Amino acid sequence: MTTKGNATDDGFHVFDTTLRDGAQREGINLTVADKLTIARHLDTFGVGYIEGGWPGANPRDTEFFARAQQEIAFENAQLVAFGATRRAGGSASTDPQVQALLNSGAPVITLVAKSHDRHVELALRTTLDENLAMVRDTVSHLREQGRRVFVDCEHFFDGYRANAAYAKSVVRTAYEAGAEVVILCDTNGGMLPAQVQAVVSTVIADTGARLGIHAQDDTGCAVANTLAAVDAGATHVQCTANGYGERVGNANLFPVVAALELKYGMKVLPEGALAEMTRISHAIAEVVNLTPSTHQPYVGVSAFAHKAGLHASAIKVDPDLYQHIDPELVGNTMRMLVSDMAGRASIELKGKELGVDLGDDRALVGRVVERVKERELQGYTYEAADASFELLLRGEVEGRARRYFRTESWRAIVEDRPDGTHANEATVKLWAKGERIVATAEGNGPVNALDRALRVALERIYPQLAKLELVDYKVRILEGRTGTESTTRVLITTGDGDADWATVGVAENVIAASWQALEDAYTYGLLRAGVEPTE
Repeated sequence: MTTKGNATDDGFHVFDTTLRDGAQREGINLTVADKLTIARHLDTFGVGYIEGGWPGANPRDTEFFARAQQEIAFENAQLVAFGATRRAGGSASTDPQVQALLNSGAPVITLVAKSHDRHVELALRTTLDENLAMVRDTVSHLREQGRRVFVDCEHFFDGYRANAAYAKSVVRTAYEAGAEVVILCDTNGGMLPAQVQAVVSTVIADTGARLGIHAQDDTGCAVANTLAAVDAGATHVQCTANGYGERVGNANLFPVVAALELKYGMKVLPEGALAEMTRISHAIAEVVNLTPSTHQPYVGVSAFAHKAGLHASAIKVDPDLYQHIDPELVGNTMRMLVSDMAGRASIELKGKELGVDLGDDRALVGRVVERVKERELQGYTYEAADASFELLLRGEVEGRARRYFRTESWRAIVEDRPDGTHANEATVKLWAKGERIVATAEGNGPVNALDRALRVALERIYPQLAKLELVDYKVRILEGRTGTESTTRVLITTGDGDADWATVGVAENVIAASWQALEDAYTYGLLRAGVEPTE
């Protein structure tokens, strides 16, 4: 497809509604400060329009518009206020809700209008003709006040199915009254791509209006429906960051934009912005306090992760054989996962990724492959524990395990007190730099007590460990055993302020498995710090 324009121009609109529609997702509760931060991220990314909310509907959105225009110097986006057409039987010039839209100071206003005849009669409790008058009057008034106007035709596709003539009359009325774009909304999210393409094509032909698309994801087709609308001639796409939205969400901004840029050949973002996409996606997820989806297209950490040995063999020859794009185009990276499915190519590529030179030693690579398969049979998982795998790999390359300390013994005690509380205490005995060290510590659980005792024992000798922090701790009871005799796998994520790394331990005792993972975590932390092994 040929280039249609840039999101910052008027040829094609990339319209983001994360701050309004996306904020309706269950579990998202944005403060004004959160909304301002997200708006800055979206503007940096280069979307053309940022819908900030419904001024006048609640104090938070009203405050957001006031502060956004004072605190954000928008470089790419225009701020958009959302609201409804005037009330039935009234006048747009005296409607308080319409006035609130004007008071927001937003240069662009999106009006939601009913386009489904049953919604007009049952929800608005007015006539079909009066609904058209409400659209015409409100759009005309806002245009007279110097505002750009977009109109969202709510429930358009369901309304089109019920009464196509009336649904098209709403589009025609809005466009003739001065709306720059009329957006067809799949409010219930029930449409499929072929249906969307057919309807959009027909409505463009029958009304002559410039159309946009707003797709919900209830059939899992929001992105596909959005692109189908573009195929049919829509030049305005409404999306949300990471697909946030009510019920199962909205069309995801990032795969839509990536498809437009990389698959359709359309330039819809400023130069260089696409390479910031993964960072922007994760930054917004951090603000809304939701864990980024690891398997999200383009920006997920697993989007370019390869596990099968067959894939690795091909990727070693040419990464394009198993990747639809270069991940760097969207700010992501290719990752090789090491598991019992790994072959020689997987190990060689992973070694290169980790900066470990395997040379052309086929025997060495073969030993690593067999070691991984043997360990994974016992319950270890290296695709989720890169740090433990790197220690295993370096041990094979260097001929012995990398050690900074040697454990003599450890123990953890949980004391059940008469008042119902518990005390957790751990003691570790180890050797480091020729010195025998005994340390005891308490914690809020036996693993935390062990972690603290290990830190107490080692920090004097290795002050680099003071920066380490246990970030995450996961326990899984492995299949094949039952009850208290089950084998347990522990994954620990540790960080030093600059990066996080994961380590794994497996044992029939959850504390023993945790100790293995802790030993690897501290060993890897010292490796990262450039400390030479002593044991």
